[in-house]
Amino acid sequence: MTEAAALETVDVTCVFQVSQGLLRGSKPLRAVNGVSLKIPRGRVVGLVGESGCGKSTMANILLGLQRPSSGDVLYSGDSAAGFSRRQIARRIQPIFQDPYSSLNPTKSIESIVSQPLRIHNVGAPSEWSARVGEMLDVVGLPRRVASSYPSQLSGGQRQRVAIARALIMRPEVVICDEPTSALDVSVQSQILNLLQDLKEEFGLTYLLISHNLAVVQHMADRVAVMYLGRIVEEADSDTLFNDPRHPYTRALLGSVLTPEPRLGVPDTHLGAVFPNPIDPPPGCTFHPRCPDCMAICRSEPPRPASDGGHKTECHLYGGAGAPPTATHRGDNP
Repeated sequence: MTEAAALETVDVTCVFQVSQGLLRGSKPLRAVNGVSLKIPRGRVVGLVGESGCGKSTMANILLGLQRPSSGDVLYSGDSAAGFSRRQIARRIQPIFQDPYSSLNPTKSIESIVSQPLRIHNVGAPSEWSARVGEMLDVVGLPRRVASSYPSQLSGGQRQRVAIARALIMRPEVVICDEPTSALDVSVQSQILNLLQDLKEEFGLTYLLISHNLAVVQHMADRVAVMYLGRIVEEADSDTLFNDPRHPYTRALLGSVLTPEPRLGVPDTHLGAVFPNPIDPPPGCTFHPRCPDCMAICRSEPPRPASDGGHKTECHLYGGAGAPPTATHRGDNP
């Protein structure tokens, strides 16, 4: 049986016009290029890829902060076209990357956490302080911090405040955009464990956006890999980490640091230059960096192929070529 989707995109495209200079006009930049992605209710879907691949634009589209150029976003099966931004905010809330910049330094913690209640006029004002206190309890902060300011808290405490603000409206979906990357390593695991506990307690659905594959493997039920605005591979977390198919996914996994000192600093072998999204390569946009590139890759975009729930957008799996052998795939020992 197909799981009900709390959030879904259907062939979503988002195009920006980028100026080329005073006399050169503008050119289109396809930040998101025909993405279809389902986020089942009660699950955690990870969205990974290098900086500039379109992850944050996807988050803004799902939050209703950016309109797609084409395609549709569905909230529990209903088109986003029928929702106002306020209605979307009641269903979906974000947790941003940097708690140092996402909290207003001039506001008290009580004011920050209660802000969604004030904006949406939820409950009586006399109840707001009590609800803030309850939410601080939930995220593991003492109630006395309600009178504090962000500058008086540590990075981990600030991120707990951001989580409390996101959850005080009891949303259905939380979009976690790099929720731990600005935190010390010692604090990251605490925040991830808190997010997992809150997911179970409140029945939440998460979209976890990250370039940190270790975080995604720890949290996600399903993972989508994004490259130059496209989902190039999507599978259950165990499948994707144990049997990656797309060369880009294999390169990302090969770049993860390990505790083995003899292995040294990993190299993706993709080069240091990311393709220009304003002028993407023809054919498969990954082909200039791909170790498995074939002649067809330079001229024709790959067709999406699906093997059960494992989806891959690559000529190696779309009928133009045979899947690479284990040696060819460069599997890590």
